[in-house]
Parts: sequence; C-alpha cells; structure tokens
Amino acid sequence: MLGLSSGHSGFLWASIGAFLAAQADPLHRFGMLRMLLLTLLGACSAGLGFWSAPGPLESLLVFAAGGLLLAWLQRFGREAGKLGLGMLVCLCLGQGQQRLGSMPNPYAVATLFTLGGLWATLLAFSLRGLHGLRLWPYMPRLPSVLKVLRRHALRLPQPQWRLYALGCALVCGLAGLLVNLSGQPRGYWLTLAVVASLQIDLKGRLPRALKIVLVVLLATGLLVLLGHGLQNPAQMVALVLPLVLLNRAFQVGRYSLYVLQMGFCILLLAESLAQDWQLSRERLIGSLIGALLALLVALSLHIRRRLRGWRASRTDTDALPR
Repeated sequence: MLGLSSGHSGFLWASIGAFLAAQADPLHRFGMLRMLLLTLLGACSAGLGFWSAPGPLESLLVFAAGGLLLAWLQRFGREAGKLGLGMLVCLCLGQGQQRLGSMPNPYAVATLFTLGGLWATLLAFSLRGLHGLRLWPYMPRLPSVLKVLRRHALRLPQPQWRLYALGCALVCGLAGLLVNLSGQPRGYWLTLAVVASLQIDLKGRLPRALKIVLVVLLATGLLVLLGHGLQNPAQMVALVLPLVLLNRAFQVGRYSLYVLQMGFCILLLAESLAQDWQLSRERLIGSLIGALLALLVALSLHIRRRLRGWRASRTDTDALPR
C-alpha cells in the first residue's frame, strides 16, 4: 500500500522481506531462528543478486553458487530446503530488479529487505507473548542438531546427489548468464522458473519432472493473464493482499507444493506495481526457457539411471555360463 501511494518501488523490497520472514511459524521451536535466518540471508542474497546483475561473469558464478547451495541444503530435509529456496528466490529478484533502475545500490536493497523482515519478526515476538511463550524459545545443542542433519543427509545416495548438485549449479549459472546477456528488465521470470522446477528427485523420473514443469508454466501463464487483464497497480495490490494472507493461513507442508505456492506469491508481490504488461510475451518466453533448463537436470539423472541399468544387465549377461 505504501508503494502504491508513494510510487516508490523500495517498499516492494520491504514487503518481500516481511513475506519471506513470515513463512516461518513463530510458535514452533525453531520458528524465531528460522525467521531471523530468512531475513538476514535473504537480504544478503538480494543484495548479492543486485550487485551481480551488471556483469556476466559475476552472474554466472553467483547463480552457480546459489544452485549448489540449494542442492546442498535440500540434502538435509524439507525445512533446510525451504531456507535455500528463499535465498535463491531473493537472488533472482535482486538480479531482475536491478535492470529496472529503481534502487541506487545493493545496500539499499538489503536494508529495505531487512526492515521488512524485522517488522515481521517484531510481530512474531508479540504473538509469542500473547500465547504465553518465551520470547526466545529454548534451543537444542548445536552438536545434536548437526548429528540429526548428517544422519538425514546420509540417506541419499552420494553419486546421484553429486550429479544433481552439479546439474543445479550449471543450470542456475546458465540461467543467470542468460538473463544478463539478454538484458531483460524482468529476468526473474526465467530464473524463478528454474528455481521452482529444481526439486530433488535422485531417481530421475521424467514424468514427475514434466508434471512439475507443466504446473510451473500454468502458474506463470495464469499470473500473466491476471496482470495483462487488470493492467492497474491498484487492482493488482488489491488482489495481492488477500492472496498473500491466504497463502500464509493455508501454508502447505509438502515441499513441491510449497515451492509453487511461494513462487506464485513472490511473483505477485514483485509485479504488483508493474506497468509494462505489454511485455507479457517476454515474460512467458523467459518462464518457458527456465523450465526447460531445469528439465535438463532431471534428464541427466534419468540417462544416468538408464545407463546403470544397461550396464548391470550386461554384466549379468556376461556372467552367465556359456
């Protein structure tokens, strides 16, 4: 609302920071810690994405590191994967918003993002007080937490995970480079489509990957239709507010649905003040390219699984008595 009345897009960063911090449940044992981590790491990621936008090499390296970090955090379970997702989403928005020229430097972006996150954190402290809980909950010992995370990571087969992590790094780096070289003013449509489609599946099941890509493309198409049909920032803001409220009230627990839910609301917030919906085709093309890039990761895992099966069957055939 402040961004709509003042015409300054800096308030968008504060709203995105508050929205991302509000993804954590303050009544949960780790809720306040996760809220602060989302705020601080998200601010750093948004500033880093803003800083890397002018240079192709910087975009390539920063996004490759972001993809590798996402794959690494996904090893440790759903909540760690959500933390990595939030950081990479902020990285995408920082790079895409730099082309619009609305913010002077990455420090301003990080500061406004942090202010929004801290405002949500302050409300969370008040909510804990209303429920009669400690303002800062008791935390388990760090070695115990690390032991649980390590046990969770060891469940994944290492060779397949290394291939998945390499694919995430290459695809995210390539997406960041494409946005930089193409010069799109809202390149986060491409990079966010990549991030939303990168969901860990070490079995390389192509039908599941195709289903995720189709859902991502349908969600972006729906958002483009909404924006192109309204073409009015006031109406977009009026639409965004109840949708964001419903998103937080009915937050899903499953990681794949959470990614789509969060990505859709983040795009709504980022595009709520947009007045260039005549570029709808560029938005859709960017989303299509991003989804196809993410599909390459699932394809590489699928090919590896087929090759392993072919080699195993050939070994069994050679071992038969002649």
